[in-house]
Amino acid sequence: MKQLIRMLEKTQITIGLAFLTVFFLVIMLQIITRYIGISVIWTEEVANYSFIWAIFMGAAVMVNRREHFNFDLLQRKLKGKSRITLSIFNDLVLIAFNLAIFSLGIQVVIEFWNYTWATIPEMKMGYVWLSIPIMAGTMVIYSISHLINHIETWKTKGVME
Repeated sequence: MKQLIRMLEKTQITIGLAFLTVFFLVIMLQIITRYIGISVIWTEEVANYSFIWAIFMGAAVMVNRREHFNFDLLQRKLKGKSRITLSIFNDLVLIAFNLAIFSLGIQVVIEFWNYTWATIPEMKMGYVWLSIPIMAGTMVIYSISHLINHIETWKTKGVME
């Protein structure tokens, strides 16, 4: 399972970085073409949609690294089984939340699949919105992995005490 998680995270980082690179290059192209007086109308859409993909892939990776969606005020105060129990509860909340986002993301993709970009009609909006269920699905996988680890730790703490 850990190898799958590492591979999944590496893939998402690569995809996110690729889209962030596209975003940067397109913005640079937009700046240069405006400066020389040429209007390239598709750059705004490409920049927006590549940024969406980069952000959603990065958000999923941050959930895996426990650096996103984390309020640790209470967790820092708890010790032992209480702390692990809170982590299990947090994992279950994240799983439920991301399952809802995954389900709604699939609906959005289906609903808007055949819509086209304003400046590049050959591109379908479904490709943009596909980032939502991918993000939510991987967040569920990451959270299930964390949940399994926390349950195993909780069980070991029970044996030790």
